[in-house]
Amino acid sequence: MKKGRLKQILLITDGCSNQGEDPSAIAALAKEQGIAVNVIGVVSEDQTMDGGIQEVEDIALAGGGISQIVHTKQLSQTVQMVTRQAMTQTIQGVINQELQQILGDSESMDDLPPEKRGQVMEVVDELGETVNLEVCILVDTSASMEKKLPTVHEALLDLSISLNSRMGSNQFCLYAFPGKRKPIDKLLSWTPKIDSISHVFSKLASGGITPTGPALKEALKSFDKRSRRDLAAYDGAPIEEAND
Repeated sequence: MKKGRLKQILLITDGCSNQGEDPSAIAALAKEQGIAVNVIGVVSEDQTMDGGIQEVEDIALAGGGISQIVHTKQLSQTVQMVTRQAMTQTIQGVINQELQQILGDSESMDDLPPEKRGQVMEVVDELGETVNLEVCILVDTSASMEKKLPTVHEALLDLSISLNSRMGSNQFCLYAFPGKRKPIDKLLSWTPKIDSISHVFSKLASGGITPTGPALKEALKSFDKRSRRDLAAYDGAPIEEAND
């Protein structure tokens, strides 16, 4: 939570990756860099996702995030829930580390009296509303996602409305995979207005492979580019948007 920021990758997919690096390995790298990887596996009412469920769980576990398998009609609520839960989980982890340094190895938060635990949770809730949030959204647009993309669009708009009620700032970027001429396409550079996806989402075409590992790798790069732009802005240097 460096400089009061929470960084998340939100991966929305419905199947197994079949090209590029192991997505769990890339997710583990993200965790090392302080970026939580949350994965939502989207299934239709008449669809099973046995082959992909384990991968969804493995990616989130490696990335220190949350995984959730959900039917399409429940997607909007789930996107908001996972994003919020991941924020709380990350903040709790940071506070637990601080408490461990204070309490020592012999005690934990569970050893605190109920009143003290309640005070800690109040701090967690407050930070969840005030900390700055950066979310890089990765949307699987492979062939099996074709009928689900309109629901994904609605879910992301609802997420924007939900998060805009926070006191902290929100920044989003959006990638889709597979891309037209490469494994992944950038649809939206970092912006506080996720509702600006409307003009790009309608142009999405589904089909092709599922390069989840390369998609996660590009997501990591996007955080690094954003950090460099922030530093350049602070130093008064000209800021250039990299072409992805």
